[in-house]
Amino acid sequence: MAKELFMGGVHPEDQKQFTSSLAIEKMPLPEKVVIPMQQHIGAPCELLADVEKIEKGAEIRTGQKLGDNKGFVSAPVHSSISGTVVDIGQHSHPLGVKINAVTIESDGMDQWDDNIKPNPDLDKLSPEDIRKIVREAGIVGLGGATFPAHVKLSPPEDKPIDLVIINGSECEPYLTADHRVMLEKTEEIVFGLKAMIKALGADRGIIGIEDNKPDAIKVMEDAVAGEQNIQVISLHTKYPQGAEKMLIYATTGRVVPAEGALPLEVGVVNHNVGTAVAITQAIRQGKPLVERTLTVTGSGIKEPKNLQVRIGTLVSDVIEYCGGMSESTVKLVVGGPMMGLAQPTPDIPVIKGTSGILALTDEDVHLVESSPCIRCAKCVDSCPVQLLPTTIAQVTEFGDYKKAEQLNALDCFECGCCSYVCPSKIPLTQWIRIAKAEIMNRKKQNK
Repeated sequence: MAKELFMGGVHPEDQKQFTSSLAIEKMPLPEKVVIPMQQHIGAPCELLADVEKIEKGAEIRTGQKLGDNKGFVSAPVHSSISGTVVDIGQHSHPLGVKINAVTIESDGMDQWDDNIKPNPDLDKLSPEDIRKIVREAGIVGLGGATFPAHVKLSPPEDKPIDLVIINGSECEPYLTADHRVMLEKTEEIVFGLKAMIKALGADRGIIGIEDNKPDAIKVMEDAVAGEQNIQVISLHTKYPQGAEKMLIYATTGRVVPAEGALPLEVGVVNHNVGTAVAITQAIRQGKPLVERTLTVTGSGIKEPKNLQVRIGTLVSDVIEYCGGMSESTVKLVVGGPMMGLAQPTPDIPVIKGTSGILALTDEDVHLVESSPCIRCAKCVDSCPVQLLPTTIAQVTEFGDYKKAEQLNALDCFECGCCSYVCPSKIPLTQWIRIAKAEIMNRKKQNK
């Protein structure tokens, strides 16, 4: 059982029944992909126009690097298909902005780049070798945060890591891709965890799984039965159990300090189960991150599925493969319903952080206008990092970003608990998101 239960949080209906029993299906190669130059937290990639001759009309192979950046907090991007570059320019992105992207038309051959080399023997790899492989493969956190994985595997020398935690909680409603990954790619998760432990010089690893997935807990326990330094911990089902600080507290009782502190402050590195699989494939096959597993679901999707999809595939093509959307669909969301982003159009690409595609009907979405705050404090009680969401929202609405910063708005990781419980339907998370963006912009300007 889990050792601790974090404060706050909520218990939304999980809505996982649509896809939890559906095996991962491999989607056929798309006819074209759109590869944005930024699919991660950190510095965006620069097009490799000079060295690799990435230009319109160029012939590209699967796994070929398209963009990179010399910055430490960044991750290269690769082509997910072989074919011809037909366009380079601004394209709509799931974050609601336009990002420079490379559009590639498939040749249907899926010819892999000759530079891809496997490294199947983990024992022969040094920690630095592992970090280099992970970095060159463009691997980022696949739980949705998209933090470059090699950065987490490269802590400062004065911050020793003794524990690696693999997040298998998948606490977002509707999403079941991680659940299926644990059932179907069990051994790859364990191998990836071992690689992380070696890269960090850690003593042990933990795989945390919410107790609403007993089948996943069982297969993972069987997989690590012979491992002396790896254990599986059953976690209480509670949102947002998968958030870094909540997960660390639930599995170890360690408390990550507030005000922007990272898990490495308490000797821990967290990674998602999908990230562990990507690291395994990068080591064993030399395969860069060119595809990911995601859930396509919601009452607006005619044929819900768990899919393995090439990065850059248009969301519209993914939905069409799942039978299309019903006419009663009123909202399209990329990600989960709590932390995902509503989209005005399906003409956007699947990126590394796309954990799900939700089509919601008016049965799921109750569109009501917000009303004044009634001071019930439900948002305060539900906040897992113990903020004052309604106060931060109010000062943000009046443009007092200095006060919002003093109220620790930057500690919010936008889980959506406050908005979920608010009886006045105030978009608290959105107001805090605005405050965070403005605070960070002002910090950059001051620098």
